Amino acid sequence: MSRRRHTPEQVVRKLREADRLLPEGSELPEVLKHLEIAEATYHRWRNQFGGMKADDVKRLKELEAQNARLKRIVADQALDIQGLKELASGNF
Repeated sequence: MSRRRHTPEQVVRKLREADRLLPEGSELPEVLKHLEIAEATYHRWRNQFGGMKADDVKRLKELEAQNARLKRIVADQALDIQGLKELASGNF
């Protein structure tokens, strides 16, 4: 299987399809082959996105991206403050 990135909507859709196929009598390896994902991926997605809807997952991803951006901003500000303190103390 080739490595590809799935959007949150695709992940939820594949999990819902797995939920539909498993009670119909299909075995997990057959379902995973049909969905073109590895078993580890399935279990990771199930733990992460289990009871969410597509909108919830999309919002979660947006919040994670925003959080990462804010952390970068804080780190940049901390570096600026440290540099200004060194300049003010005359140790340059």
